[in-house]
Amino acid sequence: MKFPHGFLWGASTAAHQIEGGNTNSDWWQREHGHLPGPAVEEPSGDAADSYHRYAEDMSLLAEAGLTSYRFSIEWARIEPEEGFISRAALGHYRRMVATAVDLGLVPVVTLHHFSNPVWFARAGGWKDPGCVEKFARYVGHVLPVLEQVDLVCTINEPNMVAVLSDPERGFPAVGLPAGDPVVTGHLIAAHRRAVQLLQAEGKKAGWSVATQAYQGEPGAEAVAEEYGTSREHVFLDACAGDDWVGVQAYTRTRIGLEGPLPIADDAERTLTGWEYYPQAIGDGIRNSWKRNGLPIYVTENGIATADDSRRIDYTRGALEAVACAIDDGIDIRGYLHWSALDNYEWGSYRPTFGLISWDPKTFERQPKPSLAWLGGIARANALPASAPAD
Repeated sequence: MKFPHGFLWGASTAAHQIEGGNTNSDWWQREHGHLPGPAVEEPSGDAADSYHRYAEDMSLLAEAGLTSYRFSIEWARIEPEEGFISRAALGHYRRMVATAVDLGLVPVVTLHHFSNPVWFARAGGWKDPGCVEKFARYVGHVLPVLEQVDLVCTINEPNMVAVLSDPERGFPAVGLPAGDPVVTGHLIAAHRRAVQLLQAEGKKAGWSVATQAYQGEPGAEAVAEEYGTSREHVFLDACAGDDWVGVQAYTRTRIGLEGPLPIADDAERTLTGWEYYPQAIGDGIRNSWKRNGLPIYVTENGIATADDSRRIDYTRGALEAVACAIDDGIDIRGYLHWSALDNYEWGSYRPTFGLISWDPKTFERQPKPSLAWLGGIARANALPASAPAD
């Protein structure tokens, strides 16, 4: 299975999940009980200390054979208090971009990946009528950081931001809450403003959507379509005018006449409790292509597991689905695995998604066999008909 010439092969991360010490963010404050939200198993703390060790992390990816690295800029570091812009933080992220370029990695930069400055959260976050202007102002401040960047993701998984907008709202037993309509409108407006600013600077702008592979049981297709509307479809439909769209997928959601169905008792589950379903990325790609026809980058895809051989098996299955979509004429331009590193999964370090693990005391990096496996595929730009697990 050959992939198109110039296809990007990489791995993704998010600032709060790997940098450590993100004290001015709403997530840090929530972890320590200073903002509303459910209790977490453990705080993020120093995380993987990638704020200081990013060069080593990028080098491991490049040495393995990958050609791209997706990372996020932390708004809470750029603007720790409203109106105060940290020149030191801007310099830090500018150096990250330069390091990626020097190593031969195409930087894909995300401007917002879940966490917010605490002042933004206390003002109402994405429910605040002024949030669009505040986000646009932040984007304007980071434009100089993006001088060597071509691909920019405005907001990561806005659909998850919309469905999780009320940290005190309970979850249904199965599935996700509906997306908050006010938050959804603000996110789309903020995205459109950011795209205008980025495209004016010659950047290729888009955002990434967490597709859920909503699969209607026989007779429940219309239920599945309606269920996905506020949770996924509206965000894929809002991409008109973008340069590309990021598709992210991990598992599927089966839908019956009454709504989402529980995972079958005999299904394999990952460390997050999700059904093992590598083909989910194919469903997400096809839903995006049907709705907007934009070039696609797989900006996240992976599995939480302690068994690296299952990570390889899952990724192989996902890449087979990607290759089939390409064969069907869908314009897919890259695959970025989640995640480069084992990271802070929004409350716990137990779900391990990384191609690289690290020692929690010394921060020593320990590449897994899956990194070399994916790097070999990247070097060949092809998925072999059969491949060893290490």
